[in-house]
Amino acid sequence: MITIIAGSNRKDNETRRFAQYYFEFLKSKTDQTVKLLDLSEIEHDWFHSSMYAEKEQTSSLTNIQDEFMIPAEKFIFLISEYNGSFPGVVKLFIDACSIRAYTETYGGKKAALVGIASGRAGNLRGMDHLSDILNHLGTVIFPNKLPISTIEKLMNEEREIVDKVTLKAIESQIVKFLDF
Repeated sequence: MITIIAGSNRKDNETRRFAQYYFEFLKSKTDQTVKLLDLSEIEHDWFHSSMYAEKEQTSSLTNIQDEFMIPAEKFIFLISEYNGSFPGVVKLFIDACSIRAYTETYGGKKAALVGIASGRAGNLRGMDHLSDILNHLGTVIFPNKLPISTIEKLMNEEREIVDKVTLKAIESQIVKFLDF
């Protein structure tokens, strides 16, 4: 199973649009189960002062972890650039999922990273930060990280991704990640 994580909790975010493209293209290229986890659409009731005690974890987080994280062999993290890194909700989510079933959630799994930014660098720094964290957790990072920059110029008025060079880069990353 492959889980795509749209890493923003901002409503109607552009990262979700790119994650949806990844989801649709990936489903057309593999018979594996592919799931999309949008951090802007999940309950955030697991964020509380005692979230680091396994017995205090909410059933909503346990259900997400059991459905999207533990059964996955691979992850694709699409992360928006927030303040020169990735969104805090992504780190918080990773931390929360590391309390219960740490090894089953992250150990030996593979992850591709995609940076989404309105600026020029495509969240390169954020992908490096996330790589360090995931490596620490025992996740192997796919070396072809994809920075996607100036996203407003890559979409049409309906907010569909239309830039052919970007679409080709996304599709190439996905095909290579399937063989990773």
